[in-house]
Amino acid sequence: MPKLPELRVALLGQGFMGKAHSNAYCQVEHFYDCPYRIRRRVLCGRDQASLTAMAERWGWEETSTDWRSVIERPDVDAVDVSLPNYLHAEVSIAAAQAGKMVLCEKPLALSLAEATAMVQAARGVRTLVWFNYRRVPAIAYARQLIDEGRLGTVYHYDAAYRQQWGPDTSRAGTWKMDRAKAGSGVADDLLTHLLDTAIYLNGAVQDGIATTRTFVPNRPIDDAILAMLRFVNGSVGTFEATRFAIGCKNSNSFQMHGSGGMLRFDLEQLNHLQFLDASNPTVEQGPRDLLVTDMKHPIFPHFWKPGHIIGYEHTFIAALGEFLDAVARDADFHPDFADALEVQRVLDALQRSVESRQWTAVDAREQ
Repeated sequence: MPKLPELRVALLGQGFMGKAHSNAYCQVEHFYDCPYRIRRRVLCGRDQASLTAMAERWGWEETSTDWRSVIERPDVDAVDVSLPNYLHAEVSIAAAQAGKMVLCEKPLALSLAEATAMVQAARGVRTLVWFNYRRVPAIAYARQLIDEGRLGTVYHYDAAYRQQWGPDTSRAGTWKMDRAKAGSGVADDLLTHLLDTAIYLNGAVQDGIATTRTFVPNRPIDDAILAMLRFVNGSVGTFEATRFAIGCKNSNSFQMHGSGGMLRFDLEQLNHLQFLDASNPTVEQGPRDLLVTDMKHPIFPHFWKPGHIIGYEHTFIAALGEFLDAVARDADFHPDFADALEVQRVLDALQRSVESRQWTAVDAREQ
């Protein structure tokens, strides 16, 4: 058997996402016919003590506290940017200019200008943005049903991302509570996931209007955002992202209504998709709860046998596996930086609408 080429990875970030990505680099060769032999070359972070422990746990060969020196290393082929939001643009642009593959966490950037600069800087390299929910088999199957015309003409696309940790004031000193480092707040963190999934399933957004609310006095970021969107395909949508949905730990959901039926999904039941087929006799119509764990479903066959459910971590493994396959075949991969720029454009329009209190068009111009 011929020896596979190496792909030497540097992971910048040692937090929650660093853990999720480390697991993907460890596991991808177990579930996918990976065209590369992954070397976990360098783990980069700020706290050396915990950095060393994390490197030992996940099999990273070296550690560093200087991301700039890591990017310049000739023994690094791919740079994974899992840092706080305010660093995404600077680090990704530097990595792209050094000729590295760039895999970046969402949101792509803190502003439309930064995101546009990232896309331009990365034109000559392969990119991935970790909108991992596209690799939930149930969401991928929803896309398949839509592509097959099973939903017909779409009328409504409604989505909500609800978490409950907002009232916890002990997090006041973290970067997610700092507008300069995190962006506006829940919109950059949670709404971006909703927008990427919406564009993936329902196409481009035409315009929108939004309002925000901060529930904790003197907190500098938004705790909740509510928006209405109009899509290019003529459908309309409502969106909500909040960290004050008491009772919801991580409920990322959408519901679509079309002339041909309905689709409904909630990440807290990530192996399930509800589907109503309006072509059935009215006396037999009702949402069917589909367990998306069949060998004919998308993505799932890379993992277990039918009925053996998967989890959150598998979405990162699948995203990485499909990305590396696309790179090896010189094929397109989505979502890349250009896809994330479309999310940034919608986010930018909604954030401007909060200030103007008016419907605001999504800026589709080349920047």
